[in-house]
Amino acid sequence: MKAAVDEDTCIACGLCVGTCETVFAFNDNGKAFAQVDTIPPECETDAQTARDGCPVDAISIDS
Repeated sequence: MKAAVDEDTCIACGLCVGTCETVFAFNDNGKAFAQVDTIPPECETDAQTARDGCPVDAISIDS
């Protein structure tokens, strides 16, 4: 599974980073990004929770 964050949509609320900091972090612009190429299996549920909780639907996860 791979995660991506649309930086133009991201409002930097921090929910994704707080929910799954292994996968998501803030970049130099203060926006979230996926910091791993592939979501570790043990983080898949948390990454999906972060995606589902994003208030602006900026996160996508592909298998």
